[in-house]
Amino acid sequence: MSNYIAIFTTASLPWMTGTAVNPLFRAAYLAKNGEWEVILVIPWLSLKDQELVYPNKITFSSPSEHESYVRRWLEERIDFASKFSISFYPGKFSEDKRSILPIGDITECIPDEEANIAVLEEPEHLTWYHHGRRWKTKFQLVIGVVHTNYLEYVKREKHGSVIAFFLKYANSWVTRIYCHKVIRLSAATQDLPRSIVCNVHGVNPKFLEIGKVKLAQQQKGEVAFTKGVYYIGKMVWSKGYKELLELLSDHQSELSSLEVDLYGSGEDSDQVQEAAKRLKLEVRVNPGRDHADPLFHDYKVFLNPSTTDVVCTTTAEALAMGKIVICANHPSNEFFKQFANCRMYKTPKEFVKVTLKALDDSPIPLSDNQMHELSWEAATERFVMAAELNQGNLMRVASAYPKSSSMSSYLNARELRKSVEEASAILHQAVSGIEVARRAFGAIPKSLKPDAQQCLELGLASERRLLLRN
Repeated sequence: MSNYIAIFTTASLPWMTGTAVNPLFRAAYLAKNGEWEVILVIPWLSLKDQELVYPNKITFSSPSEHESYVRRWLEERIDFASKFSISFYPGKFSEDKRSILPIGDITECIPDEEANIAVLEEPEHLTWYHHGRRWKTKFQLVIGVVHTNYLEYVKREKHGSVIAFFLKYANSWVTRIYCHKVIRLSAATQDLPRSIVCNVHGVNPKFLEIGKVKLAQQQKGEVAFTKGVYYIGKMVWSKGYKELLELLSDHQSELSSLEVDLYGSGEDSDQVQEAAKRLKLEVRVNPGRDHADPLFHDYKVFLNPSTTDVVCTTTAEALAMGKIVICANHPSNEFFKQFANCRMYKTPKEFVKVTLKALDDSPIPLSDNQMHELSWEAATERFVMAAELNQGNLMRVASAYPKSSSMSSYLNARELRKSVEEASAILHQAVSGIEVARRAFGAIPKSLKPDAQQCLELGLASERRLLLRN
């Protein structure tokens, strides 16, 4: 029997967000060696929501058209044939949360005979409003991969501390019910039941190729980096722009010779531009671009003061391109400490010191081992080990018998935990099936089942008619 891995995620290209890009690469690299049958399960949005989410007016008339776009994008970035399948679940865009939420019971996307392993990319997000078959009943092993520091984001909202308090317990509740194991990309996320910390993300291979070109230039004695300092990121205050502009504003005299180019698009673009104009420093604000654009190749220093990311993709990309990176000494950046080109600061004074030094220094060429650590090959190796997929066809989900306890007391404790979890799952199932309760906790109205339009677009209506005939 084949080992099936179904990777469920909360976003899809052409929305260039972490949960669209990283699970796509994970699916490709897990399927590469042929050991697993991999299915990537992504949200399908109807046209109205596509227009709200996808950039440059890109829309799709059918799931097959959307799948073709995703595969073309991937094939332009990897040097091997992708062997995984793509399936769609019905989703809707929540404007207040700026997120896509699942509609109905998305476990139904995978046939029972293929329900071996499920990887939930953002397990909290995928299970907050889940109403249907229990994930741990449907699948033999459920692994959550935590991408987002939700608590940090909500703390910045009105009444954020109160919301974060309840959200913390909600996240723990749903991940305990639905996941056998949780992988947190960094310690910047909240501690969750049965969780470990491991960065299981890599960088788009394009960035490593850029880094190799820069390395060759350095080895020939050429000047590889002719530009100064930049930052790229979605232009919202929570993505580090607030911290960066405050640091620059408070230390304008010490950094008087500094010029910074900012690249990004987002809801706060106009405000960021106005704040930059008030500075005496030369801070240029530009529209967002793909980080692999040749425009960025010659920059030497990447500034990233953001502390809301779990593991910042653009930081990893800048390091892969051979640049010096300046970032906060924060749990989200722990993985990057192994790279000599990563310069960290704890205080504003240290920020000034490392920035000025970076302007005078030349980046240290990356070793082959460091390039491997940034790659998706290494990230996939870390994922397989962290999820314990290398211990046989399927991981044994039960904990090992503890030597210090008697077998009977261990079994009794285990049965008690199982009973409590079952009761908790029944409670969540009951609450998540009540429309008023769902609305009170922020669910999209009438999201218990996909609407007629989505059933038609995804072929669900015809499947249901076939079931009724049988």
